[in-house]
Amino acid sequence: MFEKGNENSLSAMGSIQEIAGRLAEEQQRLRQLEATTSPKERTLFVLGSKCVGKSMAINKFFDREEQTTRPTLALEYSYGRRMGSGRTSHVLNVWELGSLDNAEQLLEVPMRTHGLQQLSAFIMVDLSQPERVWADLECAYKGLRDTAQRILQVATPQLREDLERRALERVKHVNQDASSLELLPFPVVIVGGKYDIFMDFEPALKKHICRCLRSMAHLVGGAVLFYSQKLPKLAKVLRDTISHLGFGSPTNPFRAHVTDYNEALSIWFGTDSWSQIGIGEASFLSVERIGATLSVEVPQLQLEKQKHQVRLDPAKDAGFKESLIDEMRSQKDDELAGIMRDVLLRGKFESVQG
Repeated sequence: MFEKGNENSLSAMGSIQEIAGRLAEEQQRLRQLEATTSPKERTLFVLGSKCVGKSMAINKFFDREEQTTRPTLALEYSYGRRMGSGRTSHVLNVWELGSLDNAEQLLEVPMRTHGLQQLSAFIMVDLSQPERVWADLECAYKGLRDTAQRILQVATPQLREDLERRALERVKHVNQDASSLELLPFPVVIVGGKYDIFMDFEPALKKHICRCLRSMAHLVGGAVLFYSQKLPKLAKVLRDTISHLGFGSPTNPFRAHVTDYNEALSIWFGTDSWSQIGIGEASFLSVERIGATLSVEVPQLQLEKQKHQVRLDPAKDAGFKESLIDEMRSQKDDELAGIMRDVLLRGKFESVQG
């Protein structure tokens, strides 16, 4: 069955030393290619519902074992470093937004500090509270969109063209829908958290929530993933997805394509379509229509009511004066103002350089 080898076949291939030399040259070429094409620094921005497991997911990715995860108050930063095959160091910046309320200024910090070129966003919504899904999803999306638009207004034409090209590349497999999409200039993964609770809800409710999340992800050129720290398989997929967007490996974190609302959704970039979601060509959706449709099927808490409420600031109420706390609050306000000034100056400086 197999022919026996001989000396002539070995000489045709070259000596062992020559083969080893060619392999070493190829490895060197690959390392040089990685050094010139692979980004040395990437940024992940995690935001969404309160108490959905954002901090826990980040801690698990960094192998930080914490018995009790404290609430994220404003904006927290962490980073990781990994050595590439060419012994080059790859850095991953991770920012976590604690609350979506009044977060306009905080949203700008990671996006202006590191730029949009190597940014990815994770919007985590709490599936155990279906009545809050749209309020949190819409607020996170509009915050990212509006901040990105402000940054792009002062960006160079070359940068805008590059981001648009990469956004279209992510959805290249659904060209038939391209004209109806409102793509964000960076990858967005919509993560449905607390799936271990959601999985026991009524099928009709699950169908409407899944349809909403799929529609929103498809509209912005994103991906959808359901997650629960209590389900190891789903936890591993999220961890692999963070690793993929942060360091480029593994190459295929979504090992399955799942669109059945009775199972945990797993839909990679550019693999869904309006027709698969069940929406005809004459009914392409906008952000407003997606929210209105879900509100009819699953009553949602109205964010507009909260916006129109007059917010009372206890810090300015004479009845709540606490000298020590007021002094600490003033110090933190000054620190935040300093950070914002630095970020804005850096953005103006980079735009002048470009």
